[in-house]
Amino acid sequence: MAIAKNTRAILFAIFIAFGGFLFGYDIGVISGCLIMPDFIQRFGEQNADGTFTLSSSRQSIITSLLSAGTFVGALGQALTSDRYGRRGSIFIWSTIFTVGVIIQTATLTSIAQISVGRFIAGLGVGALSAIVPLYNGETSPKAIRGMILVMYQLQIIMGIFISYIIDLGTHTIKNSASWKIPVGLQMLWGLILMSGILFLPESPRHLLFTGRTDEARSVIAELNSVPEDDALVTSAIAELEVAIAAENEGGRATWLECFSTRNQLWKRTINGMMLQFIQQLNGQNFYYYYGDTFFQSAGTELSPYVIQTILGAVSVAGTLPALYLIETWGRRRSLLTGAFLEAVCALIAGLAGHFLVAQGQNPKAGGDTLIAFAVLQVFSYSMFWGPTPWVYLGESFPLRVRPKSIALGSATNWLWNFLLSFFSPRIAADIGPLILLIFFGMLVFGYVYVYFMIPETKGLSLEEVDQLYRDGVRPWHSSGWRPHLLEESGARKNSGDGDVKEDVMVEKEVEPVRTSVKEKV
Repeated sequence: MAIAKNTRAILFAIFIAFGGFLFGYDIGVISGCLIMPDFIQRFGEQNADGTFTLSSSRQSIITSLLSAGTFVGALGQALTSDRYGRRGSIFIWSTIFTVGVIIQTATLTSIAQISVGRFIAGLGVGALSAIVPLYNGETSPKAIRGMILVMYQLQIIMGIFISYIIDLGTHTIKNSASWKIPVGLQMLWGLILMSGILFLPESPRHLLFTGRTDEARSVIAELNSVPEDDALVTSAIAELEVAIAAENEGGRATWLECFSTRNQLWKRTINGMMLQFIQQLNGQNFYYYYGDTFFQSAGTELSPYVIQTILGAVSVAGTLPALYLIETWGRRRSLLTGAFLEAVCALIAGLAGHFLVAQGQNPKAGGDTLIAFAVLQVFSYSMFWGPTPWVYLGESFPLRVRPKSIALGSATNWLWNFLLSFFSPRIAADIGPLILLIFFGMLVFGYVYVYFMIPETKGLSLEEVDQLYRDGVRPWHSSGWRPHLLEESGARKNSGDGDVKEDVMVEKEVEPVRTSVKEKV
């Protein structure tokens, strides 16, 4: 057997994660546009003195329509992922995203047009937010799957950071180019993904699921840099075929099956959705969307564009250690640590902002404290809660329901993203920095939820994750759990008790949807 090299798999994953760059750039770019004078004049309302104001209601409409589109796209990709494959779906939704960007860039003064453009672009962003973890989770070697899925979050943060830099560079332009350049650049990002995906392989699991064995064999060999007749490829194909055959016997998966009691699918789906819900109410997206206007009200002497750029750089710096921590600390410890650190930061920033800034006791010291702990909160989020929920989402479900379960998780993310972006400027207008205490409360809840509900999945194949749930391991004991059904299956075959088919039947008595198979891809 040749020695497998995963270089190609890593390179493919890095490029596919560029879908996260689109996601992050689109989130970040609007923040700077909302305070650009030309943007305010075109889409705001004229005051009695002739000046223009972009009200909080108009800000929320422009910002939140992207999230409304992402919610629909995240669910819609479940249909295209199965019908057209992961690769074809990425091309389709990248095209839709690019069309939305064109509509936005062509807008002159119509708030309706730019909002519709953001909704259409959101369809693509939402779909890609589900397909990218799905594709990477299915093509990544288990030993580095967590790291590869973290690359998706790193690309999101890089997109946000680059958007801040471009906003910083264009905001002084006196005409529409100030906001059309950063918005229009998204067309280039979409075209890069559309063209690049044509050179990437389809997911081998999807190919086998649809009966294209020869193509799957070729892809597995390519991902591992070994010949097609290598024993590693043969073994991987055989093992995946056994698992997929058991899945296919149940007919086409339904949305309701994601909440089945079999194999604790309901718990896995709820966990995926809850982590995305908690992630959205960490507070970081409030800074990403409205940080410019929020920090202006904090009385800082720094340009809000400079502060946002600093936040973007801090986010990138925080995500880099996550590439290491996700496979050393694991998923569970990362989430617990992040919830604690972020809660402390949100509490201090909220209290300092309320008592020192909003009440005028010491505005400068209060503003500086608020901004400092906001930066620390974003850093902690980028290291822990930014990447880990996406890693968990990409590795927690059987192939049979994976596109739909991931779609539900992503849709939950975007539903709460929409609600946050729509209501938070209105809430902040009423209670000011105390909005950060809402995020503090959610982080405390998140810590408790993770402790009692989220198991450790570090180092497990996608098939072994099924076994973990099937065994009913309590989350706080899951770090020490080790898979065992493969050894039992081998013992049965060695003793002559049954062949592979009989092993599958034994497995199906416990779980007819999934067979425990060790991942080799």
